Amino acid sequence: DIARFRPELKLLISSATLDAEKFSDYFDSSPIFKIPGRRFPVEIHYTKAPEADYLDAAIVTVLQIHVTQPAGDVLVFLTGQEEIEAAEEILKHRTRGLGTKIAELIICPIYANLPTDLQAKIFEPTPEGARKVVLATNIAETSLTIDGIKYVIDPGYCKLNSYNPRTGVESLLVTPISRASALQRAGRSGRTGPGKCFRLYTAYTYHHELEDNTIPEIQRTNLANVALMLKKMGINDLINFNFMDSPPLEALVKALEQLFALDALNSRGELTKTGSRMAELPLDPMLSKMIVASDKYKCSEEIISIAAMLSVGNSIFYCPKDKQVHADTARMNFHVGNVGDHIALLK
Repeated sequence: DIARFRPELKLLISSATLDAEKFSDYFDSSPIFKIPGRRFPVEIHYTKAPEADYLDAAIVTVLQIHVTQPAGDVLVFLTGQEEIEAAEEILKHRTRGLGTKIAELIICPIYANLPTDLQAKIFEPTPEGARKVVLATNIAETSLTIDGIKYVIDPGYCKLNSYNPRTGVESLLVTPISRASALQRAGRSGRTGPGKCFRLYTAYTYHHELEDNTIPEIQRTNLANVALMLKKMGINDLINFNFMDSPPLEALVKALEQLFALDALNSRGELTKTGSRMAELPLDPMLSKMIVASDKYKCSEEIISIAAMLSVGNSIFYCPKDKQVHADTARMNFHVGNVGDHIALLK
């Protein structure tokens, strides 16, 4: 709408993964410019039958590549920290059992909670005569480029945020990836030279069972923050708003009900003074309401600390698998004195 009144305004949308035609149609048939990148051929391999245990199949495939394939590092896509740590432990155990019969296999995990110094190890050059295997979540699909990757192992799953508007509960669910994600994963092996992608699912699954694209986030998450931002921008009729991907009506209504309960909207659905202040904070509306209300009770400093801790969740706690007891003991020290969870966060 702004562009219609300001012809000098230019909006550039760039991405290596988006559905360009969809964006072009939404923005009044805007022109599409394609910039070809350097791509090398990638050989795709499928399983003959579905894998009952994709984690074990991924580990077996890593070892088969290590023993039979020419030099080149391996990238394995897994769904989260728990799977990555399990795969790392099993790989170390099995390679120890083979001893000097095989070349050195350097195992490098990467996930959100891993300290940055350990994450950086995936970018270190692989020593001569060794092979590196990177165990990663779907962050490695687009956000990272790791030199030396020649082989990709794709089990075909990822974790996605899912929101149930009836219960108001958000959860991370293990879900089959889309064909677009599968193409991105395969492309990771063809960045610096010809590569191979081992898909741990059948060709039939890829062509007939996977969705074309990942379900847009707006259709599977809590919309309270989105609704608050749109209200702040003066867009009041959210039910009939022209979303690029229309969210479920039930989720949108639930978001408006939540904002009304937080006194961010009045009974007519209009933004209140409290709601306007909440919209200035880039937080979940329940946290922004906490901070706005804290001024009245003269406890803003404490509430901001609690809100910050609630925002990051468990990501600030790193719990190495081999030091589980020590990590749990250190964390329990914050709960001394029969205090509640939120007061413990202040410590």
